Amino acid sequence: MNRSKYIFCTVLAGILWGGISIFLKGLYASGIGQLQVMFLRALISTVCLAVFMAVYDSSLFRIALKDLWIFLGSGVVSLTFFTLCYFHSILVLGASIGVILLYASPIFVLLISFFLFKEKITKIKLLALILTFAGCVLVTGFGGGNSISVTGFLIGLCSGLGYALYSIFGRIALKKYRQTTLLFYTFLFSTLAMLPFAEVTQIPSLLSVKNVLLTAGIAVICTVLPYAFYTFGLSGLETGKAAIFVTIEPLAGSLVGILLFHEDISVQKICGIIVMLAAIIILGQSEKK
Repeated sequence: MNRSKYIFCTVLAGILWGGISIFLKGLYASGIGQLQVMFLRALISTVCLAVFMAVYDSSLFRIALKDLWIFLGSGVVSLTFFTLCYFHSILVLGASIGVILLYASPIFVLLISFFLFKEKITKIKLLALILTFAGCVLVTGFGGGNSISVTGFLIGLCSGLGYALYSIFGRIALKKYRQTTLLFYTFLFSTLAMLPFAEVTQIPSLLSVKNVLLTAGIAVICTVLPYAFYTFGLSGLETGKAAIFVTIEPLAGSLVGILLFHEDISVQKICGIIVMLAAIIILGQSEKK
């Protein structure tokens, strides 16, 4: 079956996520911290979705209490948990190793999907997974000689697990609910869960007009839209394949850095980009058969 539209939306989600540095650099330069940015993007995303649902179809707010665990899973166990673990792993291990461990997430998705959804682990999936992970290592590089603590490594892997769990909870939710409902409650519960960590009392003094616009850009362009595209992709692809397609994110982030911020390009990065594109093409061709 040809599933090009689902592949396209999933890859587009990764590209939009990879463009987040366009907005982040200005926010960080103004003194807003990472967790504060993540809190604000979840909050604004929640408000935007709430307004859309209220105008378009208020029935989208309805969920059964017995299904509350699904949205707590996607919002708290996945989005908030992975964010906290990811930032801590970057602090302890450095950005490059933190990203590499985060993108171990397709491994978790493949394994969980195998046991939970009976999705087969095929040779094509394994090849694409190996190429994707190798490409991510090449694109992001290594930690510049930083020693890797056991605790930091485990926390980094937990960020990958948390990242992977959105695909799992999302797949379960989409059996009963529209993607807009899933996204709204994911961001709502993530916003509430991040309250104790984001030092929200400091935020008002940091919100200039420029920062508000940058934060809105992150919320709409790099959060609501990519999560919507990825969730749509999940509705038409195997969970494991969707998780591999979306790992184009570090590739997109690397290209943004090179093209917009004039970051150095090396043979290693070029090789990583080629390898990751090869993985996506191989997996994409297998989906079209």
